Amino acid sequence: MGRLKKVGPGFVAAATGVGTGDLVAALVAGTGYGLTFIWAIVVGAILKYFLNEGVGRWNLASGQTILQGWRSLGKWTTGYFGIYIVIWGFVYGAAATSATAMAMNAMVPGLPIWAWAMIHGVVGFSLIWLGRYGFFERVMMILIGVMFVTVIGTALLFLPEFDLMIEGFAPRIPDGSLMLALGLVGGVGGTITMASYGYWLKEKGWKGSSWMSVMRLDSKVAYFITTLFTLALLIIGSQFLFGTGISIDGDQGLITLADRMGSEFNPLLRWLFLIGFWSAAFSSLLGVWNGIPYLFADFVRPFYKTEKKRNTPVSDQDPAYRAYLCWLTFPPMLLLLFGKPVELIIIYGALGALFMPFLSGTLLWLLNSSRISTDYRSTALSNVVLSLCIVLFGFLAVHSIIEKFF
Repeated sequence: MGRLKKVGPGFVAAATGVGTGDLVAALVAGTGYGLTFIWAIVVGAILKYFLNEGVGRWNLASGQTILQGWRSLGKWTTGYFGIYIVIWGFVYGAAATSATAMAMNAMVPGLPIWAWAMIHGVVGFSLIWLGRYGFFERVMMILIGVMFVTVIGTALLFLPEFDLMIEGFAPRIPDGSLMLALGLVGGVGGTITMASYGYWLKEKGWKGSSWMSVMRLDSKVAYFITTLFTLALLIIGSQFLFGTGISIDGDQGLITLADRMGSEFNPLLRWLFLIGFWSAAFSSLLGVWNGIPYLFADFVRPFYKTEKKRNTPVSDQDPAYRAYLCWLTFPPMLLLLFGKPVELIIIYGALGALFMPFLSGTLLWLLNSSRISTDYRSTALSNVVLSLCIVLFGFLAVHSIIEKFF
C-alpha cells in the first residue's frame, strides 16, 4: 500500500492517451458487436503497458531520455522525429481543442465550437505555463477521478449478464471486423505521449534503477485503470446501441449517444456522459500540453551553441519547451476556421499511427543494447511483445494512411 501512494506518472501517461479516439473506437465496437471485443481491449492494454514500461526502464536504467537514446541510433531517428513532431503538434493542437469544445458546446451551447476550442487551448496553455509538475499531476488526478465516476459509474448502472462478459474474453473476429479489432487493440492508451513518460518520472524525482519496481507498479496500475475505462465504454455502446442500427460517427456521435441516454433513461445520464467525455478530452489536451514540449526541448538541445546549454537537462522552464507550448496552442487556431473538428481528429489519428512502429522498433533496439546493464535488458517475453507491436502498429499505420489519403 505504501508503494501505491507513490504512483502518478503512469496515470498521467494513461489519461493523456485515453482521448476521444478511444471513446469512439470502444463505442463503435460495442455498438456493432456487443461485448465480442473485450479481449481486444485487454490485449491492447497489455501491449501499451510493455511499451510504457520500456520507456520508463530505459530512462531509469540508462539515466538518459528517450531522445538521447534515439540520437545514439543515428541521425535518421532525430531527423524523422523532428519533422514529425512539428507537423503532429500543429494538427493535434486543433484536434484536441476541438474535441473538448464539442463536449462543452453540448453542455453549454451559448458559444460556437471554435470559440470554446480557443478558450480550452488558452486555459490549457495557462495551466501548464504557470504551474509545475506537482500541480499538473493533481489536476490530472482530479480529471481521472471525474472520468472514473462518470463513465465507469454509467457502465455499472447497465452491467450485462456475467456470462456474456466472460464470453467476450475469448478471442473472436466476426466477418468484416478485422480492422476494427486491430484498431481497438492498437488504440488503447496513447501514442506519441508515451514517450513523455520518462520526463514525468524525472519531474516526480524517480531517478536510477532503485525506482524500477515502483515504476513498473505505476504502469501496471495505470493501464489496469485504462482497461476498466475502455471496457466501460464498450459496455455503454453495447447496452445502449447494439442492435439498434444507430451508428457512432466521430465526436458528434458521442453527443448523439449522450442525448439518447437522456431522452430514453434519465437526463442525469446525459450530463454524466458528457462530463466524462469532456474530462477525457481535456485530460488528453493537458497531458500533451505538458508532456510533448519536453520531447521538443530535448530534440533541439544539441543545436545550442554552448556546451553548458547542450548538457543542461530539459525542464518546463526551458525556452524551447515554452516555444513548443505556444506552437501547440496558437497557430492551430487557424485550422479551427475550417469548422470541421471531426475531420481534423481523423487526420491527427493518421499521423499518430506513424509513431507507434517507430517507438516499438527503437525500444526493441535500445533495451537489448549495451547502453543499459544486463540486469535491465529486455526479457524474452518483452522482446516478443515489442516485436508484435512493430508488426501490429506497422500494419495499422500503412492501412490508416492508405485508407485516409489514397
